[in-house]
Amino acid sequence: MDIIYKRIAEARLSDRYLTRMILVVLIVATAVKVVYSQSKVPDSVYDHVPFKMAKVNPPVFPANVCNLRDYGAVSDGVTLNTVHFTKAILDLAAKGGGKLVVPSGVWLTGPIVFQSNINLHLETGAIIVFSENFDLYPLIETSYGGLSMQHCLSPIYGKNLQNIAITGKGIIDGSGDAWRFLKKGKLTEQQWKELIASGGVLDDKKTTWYPTESALLGSKMEIDQGFTSAKTPEEHQAIKDFLRPVMISFTSCKNVWLEGVTFQNSPAWNIHLWLCENIFADNIIVRNPWYAQNGDGIDIESCKNMVLYNSSFDVGDDAICIKSGKNEEGRKRGIPTENIIVKNCTVYHGHGGFTIGSEMSGGVKNIQVSECTFIGTDVGLRFKSTRGRGGIVEKIWISNIDMLNIPNEALLFDLFYGGKSPLETNAEVDNPAKNVPKADETTPLFRQIEIRNITCKGAGKAFLFNGLPEMNIRDIFMKDIFITCTKGGEIVESDGVTMTNVKITPKNGKPLVTLRAKNIVLNGKSY
Repeated sequence: MDIIYKRIAEARLSDRYLTRMILVVLIVATAVKVVYSQSKVPDSVYDHVPFKMAKVNPPVFPANVCNLRDYGAVSDGVTLNTVHFTKAILDLAAKGGGKLVVPSGVWLTGPIVFQSNINLHLETGAIIVFSENFDLYPLIETSYGGLSMQHCLSPIYGKNLQNIAITGKGIIDGSGDAWRFLKKGKLTEQQWKELIASGGVLDDKKTTWYPTESALLGSKMEIDQGFTSAKTPEEHQAIKDFLRPVMISFTSCKNVWLEGVTFQNSPAWNIHLWLCENIFADNIIVRNPWYAQNGDGIDIESCKNMVLYNSSFDVGDDAICIKSGKNEEGRKRGIPTENIIVKNCTVYHGHGGFTIGSEMSGGVKNIQVSECTFIGTDVGLRFKSTRGRGGIVEKIWISNIDMLNIPNEALLFDLFYGGKSPLETNAEVDNPAKNVPKADETTPLFRQIEIRNITCKGAGKAFLFNGLPEMNIRDIFMKDIFITCTKGGEIVESDGVTMTNVKITPKNGKPLVTLRAKNIVLNGKSY
């Protein structure tokens, strides 16, 4: 463009020729504005990635832009704007897509259902708050906890789409406090009194609060981590309030971009990406109260080619979670999570800073985690599964992780995971070798994991490798690890753990204890 303008200025052109040149400039300028894309993933993100991975490309959008106010929306925090969001998105989609600008203000709404080629852009000061009216969120067939089931429609939902984005500097609030049940032990006495006074119902033990009778009934029908015994539409409708939605649900979508926005206060998980491909999450903030039940940060399930970069998490459950389906359903689907880069992220609270499992039945491979900081997470690096899952977790590279004040293990491999948080689980190892089942397709396997350059100041326990007798944790390489802790490390039912320049400084007991472990190599010496 600059060259064309220079030629016009320097040349002695006839008026007719000049007119033609100006027309060319206008045509070119117009063509340039037909589409736009987000800024690309920095090339430095791919430095030293130890596996082949296609670079993540930004989605491309038409240049159409509309403002939510132009559709009659009101930012008073009281007016329900569901219809206005819907109309704006459908209008943009009819034009081929574009950017929906949400200006500064408090925008109350029901569910926002995405279309392809839509960029939901929140300007500075914009707050989208989702309504606490449960009737606005109908039951749909979806996936939660690695299994297909009925759950309420997510506040932000998209399925089978291409080129979608949530960008800007605003905040998205899922009104999760209206949905979540709460345990008495997680609140102060005064908070508990205020909660009871606000309404809701208590369970028979008077130790857990539920927002409605429907939610309480659902808890009584729960079989396994959100999966209930409900079969018929009537049974599901009776416990609808228990079937809390994840706040952001993108399923089978390609070219997904999340940038700059704060996602907070989700009813269940905060962000769930399932069966998606070509994803970039950059400079996002994900927040939940520390007591939020199932208040995960981001769950990446059966996805391929993703970069999570330069983001922060402060949540009530696992912060950065890698999953791939649960038990037979996950194995039958057989779609692993693969080619994932997590770089330069900070986690302030969570059950695990970075977690793989426990729903990993479809497999996990080619994961790199680097340049991250965990402060106060229950566990730092958390790998978990149990008998019945099956699946293989392999080819994981973790490096340059700093941790501070980790109440439990800095590094945990727990193949006896029972659905409890680390704080609720007895820290003692109880892994008897008797009555060992035969390994089969339902037996999970963790292997080929490299962990380098880890510093942790103040862990409850340095690490715990708690493998299965019939399928040991295998081929773990650790180098340049420095941990100060209350208790040292334990290696149980593991085969082929190599430790080089690993320094454990416990306040109590020995730096390292092994139990039913073999082929342990310490600084070149085999045991």
